[in-house]
Amino acid sequence: MNTKKQWNWVYAIFGVVMMLLSSFSSAEIRTVKDEQGQFQIESVPTRIVVLEFSFVDALAAVGVSPIGVADDNDETRVIASVRSKIGKWQSVGMRSQPSLEAIAVLKPDLIIADAERHRTIYQDLQRIAPTLLLKSRGETYEENLESAQKIGIALDKEVKMALRIKQHQHHMAQSKHRLVSKETVQFAVVSDKGMWLHSPASYAGGVLSSLGILSPLAKQEEDNTPSEDLHSGKAYLPTSFEFLLKTNPDWLLVGAYSQPNIVDEWKNNPLFKILKSSKKEQVVEVSPALWSLNRGMLAAEEIAHELETLLGH
Repeated sequence: MNTKKQWNWVYAIFGVVMMLLSSFSSAEIRTVKDEQGQFQIESVPTRIVVLEFSFVDALAAVGVSPIGVADDNDETRVIASVRSKIGKWQSVGMRSQPSLEAIAVLKPDLIIADAERHRTIYQDLQRIAPTLLLKSRGETYEENLESAQKIGIALDKEVKMALRIKQHQHHMAQSKHRLVSKETVQFAVVSDKGMWLHSPASYAGGVLSSLGILSPLAKQEEDNTPSEDLHSGKAYLPTSFEFLLKTNPDWLLVGAYSQPNIVDEWKNNPLFKILKSSKKEQVVEVSPALWSLNRGMLAAEEIAHELETLLGH
């Protein structure tokens, strides 16, 4: 066998070896610890349905577009910064009760579901496609980042997601450096039925804490203010007017789900004017979609930017 033929054989064998290595790599089973136990996936999913807004944010963060989203039948509930990074999707109904039929029609190869909302339909979802069950509703800021990393593994984008999380943490650290205000900030959602303060145990509260923003609720804990809800570690605190007066934040950021709402009613009470936020004209309406519904890295970075603008730094 002459030298040329020998090299041809070497190249051929090398090509086969590389193909085999490639096939082994693509066939590698990836394992993620989710809320149901051990989730395993071998293929790289391309037809993904997500049943919570936080999962849409995670996909957008690494440039992946879902084919289906439980968007409460309103695509504008997904914040614009996320929508701009993904393609059009098919609505699969409400987050609280997604349509199994609409999901099945899309023939997904991966479903990402919320442990709190969708555990009861987990087996039904599994019959449609492999289903990753993660925390979303009621999650903390740190848990959101952990879920994003798990989604990265499931998508076979573990490294890309890890890098995006590092970039996010750097972004937030830079914002924290610029946010030097010593005033307390409290976010709350309101409707005509009431007000719910988001404590440091909530997602929004965790974002504020990561930015070095002081919480009036944390100060009450330090002062040993008696409150069963305050010391229970609850994320969302149903709030009376009296409790708001005790909390007395410098800034009250209100995410309104209805107009008019309970704040409009409370403003008619003369005691409302003794609130520091009222005296300083620092009762500000913000987007509940950004601050509460759309949890994720893109949402948190937008919150940080909004705070920098709001607090004047």
